[in-house]
Amino acid sequence: MDHRVRLSGAVGLVMLLAISAACQAGEPASRRQPDRNRPEADARAGAGVDATKVLVVIEENHTLEQMRDGMPYLAQLSTTYGYATHWTAITHPSLPNYLAIAGGTTYGITDDRSPAAHVDDIANAPSVFDQAITAGKTALTYAESMPQNCHVYDYPDRADGTPTYAVRHNPWTYYGAGHDDCLAHDVSLDNFAHDAESNQLPNVGFLIPDITHDAHDGSLAAADAWLEQQLTPVLASDDFRTGHLVVVVTADEDDRSADNTVLTSVLTPALSGKVVDTPLTHYSLTRYLAQVVGAEPLGEGEHAPDLAAAFGL
Repeated sequence: MDHRVRLSGAVGLVMLLAISAACQAGEPASRRQPDRNRPEADARAGAGVDATKVLVVIEENHTLEQMRDGMPYLAQLSTTYGYATHWTAITHPSLPNYLAIAGGTTYGITDDRSPAAHVDDIANAPSVFDQAITAGKTALTYAESMPQNCHVYDYPDRADGTPTYAVRHNPWTYYGAGHDDCLAHDVSLDNFAHDAESNQLPNVGFLIPDITHDAHDGSLAAADAWLEQQLTPVLASDDFRTGHLVVVVTADEDDRSADNTVLTSVLTPALSGKVVDTPLTHYSLTRYLAQVVGAEPLGEGEHAPDLAAAFGL
């Protein structure tokens, strides 16, 4: 081949690469996709982006140290993104903590009984789910092992008849048993991975493991493996990588050995190894959920320490 032809081809290739680079440089930042193989690119994409979605995952009955030591996947995510060292649950046992997050108050409840036992306590009280829907946003709960939407009783899904689905861990059922919103949007885990992969997670989302996978009956190792399985498509999604989706993983309460201090991890590429020592509580999460959907925080959330300010979100 004539050397002039080769030279002409090389010059053309250089010009094409230069034009491509110039076009990319001039492309608006909001339209560029983060490099999926470079976490630092995700951090740049997520910086300064206002979150529009929050996914809450609640584990069971372990202290900050227990979760950090026994859940290496969660611990790695915590140190990669961010976590709180002085986050306290509200009380014992489980149910009032779930209600505190969802409604900004425990309603004076001190037990784990079913929704039917607490109709008079909660009545038509508002929840973070109602706030999202009223604001024209979306809300969904994905509850593992739940046999049908908005199921209001424990469900035995094991050979010995012991329940795996615990209704006390599914707060929407206490606000909306029999209501259309709960029946439509408090659903099983079946479509969770699809919704995560396709950027269709809601503005307010709760991911509820069953008691085998939330470390209540099962081990922390089993809970960690389940969490990795569920969060893998979430953290790979464009919603997460661009900073529009924040994932908060916490525990309802400790095992009564550490002043109810629990590990709470805040996962978003807007953070990079953030360790927050500011005292925070489950009501801080109530407040944050309201902030994301543009509503006034419910109950104790109004005056709770500000999660967003503490983490610089």
